[in-house]
Amino acid sequence: MKKMNSQAKKRVNDIFYSLQGEGVNTGRPAVFVRFSGCNLRCPFCDTSFTSFTEMTNDEIVSRVKEWPATMVILTGGEPTLQVDADLVEKLHRAGREVAMESNGTKLPPPGIDWLTVSPKPFVAGGDIKVAECNELKVLFDGQHPVETYGVRADNYCLQPCDTGDEQQNSRLTEECISFISQHPQWRLSLQTHKLAHFK
Repeated sequence: MKKMNSQAKKRVNDIFYSLQGEGVNTGRPAVFVRFSGCNLRCPFCDTSFTSFTEMTNDEIVSRVKEWPATMVILTGGEPTLQVDADLVEKLHRAGREVAMESNGTKLPPPGIDWLTVSPKPFVAGGDIKVAECNELKVLFDGQHPVETYGVRADNYCLQPCDTGDEQQNSRLTEECISFISQHPQWRLSLQTHKLAHFK
């Protein structure tokens, strides 16, 4: 495996301060570092990869320190394509708790405090390499079977897919709630940032 150059600049789509909108940490203030680029091409992806700023690890940490939240969420795109142990260590030294949201196709660097895996095995190249995580977040789209894909997790979250159609979204949410009621291993994850209209 090719070793990442910790001094190489990362392609960063955006760095912003908000609340975590979904999953177990819903409502928690966090600094989001959104990396540009992904190894999958999911049709429902809400991130544009056409624009980015190249930043060093030190520049990323400096921006993160502008906000008071202790949690930093490394997301994308697919953050494992760019995040290295050096960045994680520097964020820790800055007193931050490091969370990552990944599609699970590549192993994360060491030191991640909270790993959320949202598998997409039905997308080309979506084979899962991660065996365990803190939170497994599976999209409920009414088409693919709900399963853990062999991933061991502390928390299993099921999230209705946002189709862009209000009626269809309402139907999927009802079906998702019904499924969870019959399979209590899962818990409901809603995209509250869309419901409450925050970034």
